[in-house]
Amino acid sequence: MSTVIEQPVEARLVAAAPRMPSIPATLRYDRRDPFAVRMTFPAPATLEGVEVCWTFSRELLAGGLRGPEGQGDVRVRPYGYDRTVLEFHAPEGTAIVHVRSGEIRRFLEAADDLVPVGLEHLQLDLDHDLAELMRDAC
Repeated sequence: MSTVIEQPVEARLVAAAPRMPSIPATLRYDRRDPFAVRMTFPAPATLEGVEVCWTFSRELLAGGLRGPEGQGDVRVRPYGYDRTVLEFHAPEGTAIVHVRSGEIRRFLEAADDLVPVGLEHLQLDLDHDLAELMRDAC
């Protein structure tokens, strides 16, 4: 059984210009980090010309489908009939993208099939992680 889900999504960059260009992005969920979701933008789609990856909670993404969520670097909220807005705040500026809500729902359903919500803690090996921390501390 796979431990990783990757789903390409089409993001639309909200910019000052009237046309919103489409940006390829990838949503990723890994059962080894069961509370997190990653959204990656390829180098050609970023101002810096390097791949950019944002990590945030699965709970934040799911909640943002229903109403505004987040107060930090990543914020998510519904927009219109079938769009979700993701805001990424960094010292260099803010990027705002629209993604089809249906694409996000499909991704979250696949993640839930892999690790059901509420059972994420069962994927963690706290004894192993603690042993690793203690080994590095000596």
